[in-house]
Amino acid sequence: MSDDPTLGLTLGGGGAFGAAHVGVLQVLAERGIRPGIVTGTSSGALIAAAYAAGLEAQEIEDAARSFRWRQIARWSLRPRWGLLDTHAVTDGVHRVLGEDPLIEHLPRRFGAFATDLRTRDGVILDRGRLSVALRSTIAVPGLLPPVRRDGVLLADGGMVDNVPVTATRSLGAERNIVVRLHAKWENVRMMRTVTRTADLASDPSVVLVQPEMQRMAQWTMSDVPRLIAEGRRAATAALDAAALRDARTSAAFA
Repeated sequence: MSDDPTLGLTLGGGGAFGAAHVGVLQVLAERGIRPGIVTGTSSGALIAAAYAAGLEAQEIEDAARSFRWRQIARWSLRPRWGLLDTHAVTDGVHRVLGEDPLIEHLPRRFGAFATDLRTRDGVILDRGRLSVALRSTIAVPGLLPPVRRDGVLLADGGMVDNVPVTATRSLGAERNIVVRLHAKWENVRMMRTVTRTADLASDPSVVLVQPEMQRMAQWTMSDVPRLIAEGRRAATAALDAAALRDARTSAAFA
């Protein structure tokens, strides 16, 4: 079965909550749904990169269950830009993939979403070394150092857009499975977040998956099994609802 080159998958950021994306990928694989384009912010980009590199859902689950923060960050000996150093990401990419590939050579179209610290604009990283893109999108200011690329300082994409749907569309996606973490219970800082989520929920080209993270740990890996299970539950519910919606639409025009 081949990938669908017009179907996108957008994975939002959220620290350890990103493990929920693993459950979503499992459900997609079981249903034979194969997006050909995938983007992500922060931890969502880490999972998206694994998928874009061709790793199977079980391999990604194994990696999530064994993940420790030291695999992406170590204490910095020169903490000018951040307390931690993210060159461990490069080591991790080599360990998992056997090399640090160019993004344009991955089996699936991939983009990591980052923020240009000077302009505060979003930047889609869909070219160049995979490790550079991942180090950029996870770079939380003050904690993880920004990454300089082509003269631009790049940091965590979540400062601009934690669910980079526009990036996925810009890479060619006509339909989109969007996984937004935090969902109902989050402390919303800007009303536009609520409005934008409502827009996604009402967009017929979008299947919006919203795992619930209540009472789960965001910065430790203790709840990874529960997060994966919640990702499965949310993906199943969203895909079933989308199938019912499409069936009703088809019946109305029959």
